[in-house]
Amino acid sequence: MDATRDILSAIFAFLAIPMLAYFIAINTSYLALIALASRHFAKHARRSSFTGERSMAASPLSLGISVVMPAYNEETVIVASVRSVLDLRYPDHEVIVVNDGSTDATLQILIDTFGLVPDDREHPVRLPVRGHIRQIWVSPSSEFDLTVVDKENSGRSDTLNAGIRFAERDLVVMVDADSLIDPDALLKVSKPFADDPENTVATGGVVRAVNGCLVNRGRVVEVGMPRQLLAKIQVVEYLRAFLLGRTGWSQLNALVLISGAFGMFRRDILLEVGGLDADSIGEDFELVMRIHRLMRRSKRPYRVTFVAEPVSWTEVPPTMRVLARQRRRWHRGLWEVLWKYRGMTFNPRYGVVGMVALPFYWLFELFAPLLELSGLILVPLGLAFGLVDPGYGLMFLLVSYAYGFFVTLAALVVEEASFHRYDRWRDLGSCIWAAFVENLGYRQLTAVWRLQGWWAALRGTKQEWGVMTRAGFLEEPAVTVREGSR
Repeated sequence: MDATRDILSAIFAFLAIPMLAYFIAINTSYLALIALASRHFAKHARRSSFTGERSMAASPLSLGISVVMPAYNEETVIVASVRSVLDLRYPDHEVIVVNDGSTDATLQILIDTFGLVPDDREHPVRLPVRGHIRQIWVSPSSEFDLTVVDKENSGRSDTLNAGIRFAERDLVVMVDADSLIDPDALLKVSKPFADDPENTVATGGVVRAVNGCLVNRGRVVEVGMPRQLLAKIQVVEYLRAFLLGRTGWSQLNALVLISGAFGMFRRDILLEVGGLDADSIGEDFELVMRIHRLMRRSKRPYRVTFVAEPVSWTEVPPTMRVLARQRRRWHRGLWEVLWKYRGMTFNPRYGVVGMVALPFYWLFELFAPLLELSGLILVPLGLAFGLVDPGYGLMFLLVSYAYGFFVTLAALVVEEASFHRYDRWRDLGSCIWAAFVENLGYRQLTAVWRLQGWWAALRGTKQEWGVMTRAGFLEEPAVTVREGSR
């Protein structure tokens, strides 16, 4: 007992102050990113009437866009997703659906619904792909430009590369088949390319949770909060991370992550870097890092921009089991990409990305779950052995959780003031409640799952994507998409 007490005493003497400082630093850094985002939103609101989106929508000079959509066993949502993308308000865009060896009726539904016919023309091999391409299908209709590539199953990254291979337009957008896109999303996310076509190489858009929203014919017609608490908490997470965090990094020209659910890239840059890495579990993060490295090494001016207005709606995991798999995969991908590009960290050759963004991700993203769980174990033990002053224990809770709750509230205030997505007060109340409850078990569970993903990567165990059970976007008037609706 005395030995245990002595060990704990030594640990606390070494870690007590650094642990408090760490949680102050991480929450303050998030608050700083939110402040940067709010400043950008205020400027954007003043310029919103002069963005020129109407002229872009009608202009034949707008850059063409290829929308690449990977699909694996998406029969419940594929028609609504494809229709929503075909109907996007943009003068020149094609849709390329890549069927990744689906074992359900995804391919046949596409063929029957859109009247597709085989395309036996020779196509240039711009990118190598692993999965054998079995057949290409095209729409004979002149009303829309739809191509379906049917290939053997080879994973999401290789499937996206197959779509990029057949892309004919100057810009490429990658969207998930389980996502719904707002009508003006392409106009908004392509605006940085129109404003600065020479330097803009990639843009990302906001990803929001569709759970609880009213969906009609592939469109979100009313934004609402889901009934399930697990989904509510994820809504708050998405607002804080996708909207505020990435907007802040974009203002620093240090955005290193564009969500694979909604990102736009210059096609020539995608081909130059060789497409996505089919062996990376964090393929979206890895792709953006490879672009940063290419542009910095070749000393070309460039920008990777996050646009806060375009919205892609996706279903968040409805169960703990699926959520756990997702968070393990995300953290494993984070570790693998950070380790792969470790030579860029604290390297002035890579500017703000190397000197600020990557150290932030190492310290405040990768190590966060380890330090948070360590504090949750050590502080109660210290209190039990009389080694920790109760005042320190209270300070730890205030710094790590109360401060974190305040940061989340600040994110909600900025988001609502800027975009006013929620019309009902009860939805805002649900957001605040979810932000509070997030600290009572949810954060701790996700920390455990993230550590499990990191540990699995260190051990070299094979990563399995698993299955995401979906409610689907029903093609009926006024259907509410909720986890409990199926």
